[in-house]
Amino acid sequence: MEAYAGEWLQLLLRWVHLITGVAWIGSSFYFVWLDNSLETPKEEGDREKGIGGELWAVHGGGFYQVHKYRVAPAVLPQTLHWFKWEAYWTWMSGFALLVAMYYLHADQYLVDRSVADIAAWQAVALSAMLLVAGWLFYDQLCKRAGFTHERWVGLAMIGFVSLVAYGLSHVFSGRGLYIQTGAMLGTIMVANVRFVIIPSQRALVEAKVRGEAPDPVYGQRGKQRSIHNNYFTLPVLFLMISNHYPMTYVHPHAWIVMMALLLLAALVRHFFNLRHKGRVVWAIPAAAAAGAVVLAVLIAPARLDSSRAPAFAEVQAIVNTRCVACHAQNPTQPGISVAPKNVVLDSPAAIRANAERIQQQAVTTRAMPLGNITGMTQPEREVLGAWIARGSP
Repeated sequence: MEAYAGEWLQLLLRWVHLITGVAWIGSSFYFVWLDNSLETPKEEGDREKGIGGELWAVHGGGFYQVHKYRVAPAVLPQTLHWFKWEAYWTWMSGFALLVAMYYLHADQYLVDRSVADIAAWQAVALSAMLLVAGWLFYDQLCKRAGFTHERWVGLAMIGFVSLVAYGLSHVFSGRGLYIQTGAMLGTIMVANVRFVIIPSQRALVEAKVRGEAPDPVYGQRGKQRSIHNNYFTLPVLFLMISNHYPMTYVHPHAWIVMMALLLLAALVRHFFNLRHKGRVVWAIPAAAAAGAVVLAVLIAPARLDSSRAPAFAEVQAIVNTRCVACHAQNPTQPGISVAPKNVVLDSPAAIRANAERIQQQAVTTRAMPLGNITGMTQPEREVLGAWIARGSP
């Protein structure tokens, strides 16, 4: 019953995380698009009011006119909308899901004994420290670089994330490496909102309330971090769904595969940002598509060996020892109440019926057993692969 309740908790947290994430990312994409699409005001009176850009749009059967002030209006409106809780709830639900799924089951999701024989509490402690360390490094980098060295900030962040990923590849499972990197980048994004963007906006509002001219630096600071968040978004989205694609994170050089995919995702975002400014550079999506194809070819699994002819009894013995703890009508693995994806392997007929799944999950991608918690060896995977290559007799 405890495992069943845990699965419901994960479902609800994942649902909230998805809903709030859609709201946050949607507003982020919209406002970056809006900034990139503004035109010089046509009316002289608007320019005299301090309006720096305007935009006309039609949506949902109505026309909208949007004005953006260079700094702030002469008089604040009575109602002023803020955009912050989407970000806060996305992080809070994401962190709760990280705790419920990865921290409470670190032996399965973060730790891989074949990578590093560390205790679950050590993996959790390292994960939590990296969430804080990632933000501190990035924040100090931005403060020291200012607004005029954005390219160097980008290169430094690529180097930093690569270094962290390389280090984690020697400590965490591949799955843990990917989700930890995503959590670290997501924490940077929400910390930008909490500690820079919202305080900058509040400083602008408070200056107007005091009757003072707001310092434009606050607007520049908030916009800088908003644009950074915009480029982080697609890489983080990939990392959040990466657990469904083990062919990426089980590769011997999974950290390099991850960095390549993150850079391709950021490149796609760059294409759209340029396009919104009126610059369509088709070489960017072409390069991203070519890079994805090359990467897919490079990490493609080797063909199964059909020269060996293992007996089914040997195959069944491996499955019973390494897989049935989870994949049974009544799982015995702690924390598992129902066989994952309803795949049951506790009979000869079930093993043969799921031969293709076994090939994909245990042989080709080596994603199973989860965290290799039952210690399946490479020779055992080769036995399963040879049996499947001969038609699962």
